[in-house]
Amino acid sequence: MARKKAAGSPRVTPGKAKNAIAVAKVLGPVVLPVVTPYVVKTAAAVRDRWDRRKARRLGVAVDDLGQYSGRGGSLHARIAGAASGLTELRTKRDAKPEDVAFADEAEGKLRQLAAAVRAAERMPTPRRRAAHRAVGTELDAIEERLLHALGV
Repeated sequence: MARKKAAGSPRVTPGKAKNAIAVAKVLGPVVLPVVTPYVVKTAAAVRDRWDRRKARRLGVAVDDLGQYSGRGGSLHARIAGAASGLTELRTKRDAKPEDVAFADEAEGKLRQLAAAVRAAERMPTPRRRAAHRAVGTELDAIEERLLHALGV
């Protein structure tokens, strides 16, 4: 009479593992040189797609992705984008004096926000998240006003 397997019994048994190792020892030297280039090429393609997706989500170039790493990377990318928008506003041909004043004020605020994000990197998780939310709220206000000043 055959014994039934218990519901929680392991599927990998010592005998099966031993057989798998023996097969790998025989086939490994033959298969590995053939398969390795494909595995490396596939891994590189997956990494490239991952980097492009992350860069697109952050709104930065793939080459600049390393500058916006870490937990505050997306905030740093937003700050950099707002800073470039302020530069564009300041150099706009028909820039109003109040727009230039806003750009000067907001630029100082962006420096403070960037410092806050850098400082938050070393904070405990709950405090870091609260700091990031506060910075995000401030950035929302600056970006909204910037878009209005640019006429978007």
